[in-house]
Amino acid sequence: MPAQAARRGGTRPAGPAQRHARPVITELRLSAFGRHRGAAFPIGPVTLFAGPSGSGKSQVLAAYEALAGLGAGATLEEAFPDPAARIPERAVPDAQRRRGFRLGCTVDGPAGPVRLDLAVQAEPTLRIAGERLSQDGQILFATALRDPGRRSVQAAWLTGGAVGVTRAPLPDDRLGTALLPLRVAGSTAGQRKVLTAAEQVIVALRSVFACDPRPDRMRAPVPQGEGRLLGDCANLADVLRRTRHECGTRHALLTEAARTGCAGPVAALDVRVPEGGAAVTAVLDRGPGRPATELARLGAGELRFLALALVLLTGPGVLDMDPAAELLSAQQALTVLADGLDRGLDGRQCGELLRLALLSCGRGHVRLVAAVGEGTASAARRLEGASVVDLSS
Repeated sequence: MPAQAARRGGTRPAGPAQRHARPVITELRLSAFGRHRGAAFPIGPVTLFAGPSGSGKSQVLAAYEALAGLGAGATLEEAFPDPAARIPERAVPDAQRRRGFRLGCTVDGPAGPVRLDLAVQAEPTLRIAGERLSQDGQILFATALRDPGRRSVQAAWLTGGAVGVTRAPLPDDRLGTALLPLRVAGSTAGQRKVLTAAEQVIVALRSVFACDPRPDRMRAPVPQGEGRLLGDCANLADVLRRTRHECGTRHALLTEAARTGCAGPVAALDVRVPEGGAAVTAVLDRGPGRPATELARLGAGELRFLALALVLLTGPGVLDMDPAAELLSAQQALTVLADGLDRGLDGRQCGELLRLALLSCGRGHVRLVAAVGEGTASAARRLEGASVVDLSS
């Protein structure tokens, strides 16, 4: 897919360049990654990927999630459990039988735009073939695979002064940018520039929560725990127990959303904790004189809606994630990744999720990147603040 094709569809033209107060990914680049060829996708506060089955929506979300994992310290094997599936179909190996793919992103923030580009060798051995961190056209950090017989890459980063650059070997199965804070002293202006750029990228990559609610896992009572929502939202009841006591305003907003997304009257979202506190059951309070409805009796779409609404209305402290420690949570922007955001939802529920997304993302604390069907995409194209990237071309 040509890079310019990724910018067509419902995506609004980019406005004047703006400096972001919190580190955020503003562009995702994929080259020879699945069906994507030299594609550059702009990423805004609410970015929805649309297109027919097989157009590469899930591949875009998978690439974003893989970069996030690498930024959090995951190995290549953990980030790409099936690397062969990311190699373009009919890709021809070189003389050494090597095949692979490329991906990268631009992270904007207080330091300005910083580019991260990564070349991954998927066959015959999964390893990083090259990595580059740059800003304003200047290469701050780069790695290259010099000796295929060694499990390392040769790294070089800007030092400045009489030395110019520092060289050292780094592992070939981890993101070098994530290792820089442990390797660079920061004693020169050049080193400090490298550290500032690397830390901005890592903060943005680690501030990601991939969410795919599984209604089949959300119906049973759950043990009381920390109240941190899992990616499959199986412990939704325990999280509602926590938000009801600790986040009254957000819990009230979620209850209001439930009145739109759930069938029948909703007076409140409540939880039942039996004597002894062994497990928690979440219920919809139907109002005076009406029996409450346990979540186990709700439809799959209602459960997915409640979980996604909760994610959009909450923050890292209530989600099972480990954001970067370099900045306070108030100085970070959480990015929610949702492949199939509208799966199993009706138009009313999708419309309410879009409203919540625009409400939360408009404050700058939350961003949404999701794959959706054409119905949701069509509705989003009419909303100010939402961007739709059409992959049907």
